[in-house]
Amino acid sequence: MLCSTAFNLQIATPGGKPIEFVELDENNIRWINDFRMKPYANPAKLESIDGTRYNAILIPNCPGAMLDLATSGYLAKILQNFCAEKKPICVVGHGVAALCCATSQEKAWTFQGYSMTGPSVFELVRRKDFASLPVILEDFVKDSRATFSASEPDAVHVVVDRHLITGQNDQSTLIAVQNLILFCNVRK
Repeated sequence: MLCSTAFNLQIATPGGKPIEFVELDENNIRWINDFRMKPYANPAKLESIDGTRYNAILIPNCPGAMLDLATSGYLAKILQNFCAEKKPICVVGHGVAALCCATSQEKAWTFQGYSMTGPSVFELVRRKDFASLPVILEDFVKDSRATFSASEPDAVHVVVDRHLITGQNDQSTLIAVQNLILFCNVRK
């Protein structure tokens, strides 16, 4: 999700694919049905997004990020621009895997030297598809010369390093987004 300083929302997905909601229950089905009626519920194509038009980026806890965003060249360009401009980037849970795509042609990772968090190995191993995951974030971060930290599974844990805000899991969303809002208010 990309936000301007007025917090106009623009949702973008690879190829403009519809958003898939997982782990539905009685509590969130009503919210999802209400969301689907909003004008911004139909995603734009990530490939058509001009990252220079936005002041912040938010990638929520989305399991699909490990599959399609972690290797997206389009997202890589947006993230590299955001880093160069020191614009706020907020990623949470499985969405943190999207940062893996931001490598240069020389294979240098844009977030080398940053401190961050994301799903711990202990949280990932509970997944049925753990053995076939394309990326284990903790290993990728450490192998790419950045610092990874995690709290106990399902605990709220947020790391802020420069303009990058990362949340370990879904439970960390509120604190991570509050930090994003604070960053955006300071930049005005």
